[in-house]
Amino acid sequence: MEAFNLTPPQWTESAIHSFDFRCPKCGASTMEAQAVWINRRSPVYTENSRRKWQEFYHCHCNATWWGWSSDRPPSKYARSEQDDDISDLDMDF
Repeated sequence: MEAFNLTPPQWTESAIHSFDFRCPKCGASTMEAQAVWINRRSPVYTENSRRKWQEFYHCHCNATWWGWSSDRPPSKYARSEQDDDISDLDMDF
């Protein structure tokens, strides 16, 4: 199964929207999904002109759900806004 395939897999047809970006049945995270598909054919534009996509997940508990890419929790590997703020650094040399 290819996450970026343009044709949606059949299991996406029964997916429900999860507002907290976890499996609505068992609470599993996206990392525990058996399969993932991203709907790249239909991006939605937000009020600040950013794109977001539907991300579909087939959970190990056999539930299928989707969430908006913009609702994904921040990654522990992503830079935070605090990383960009150098105002609190001591600039005395």
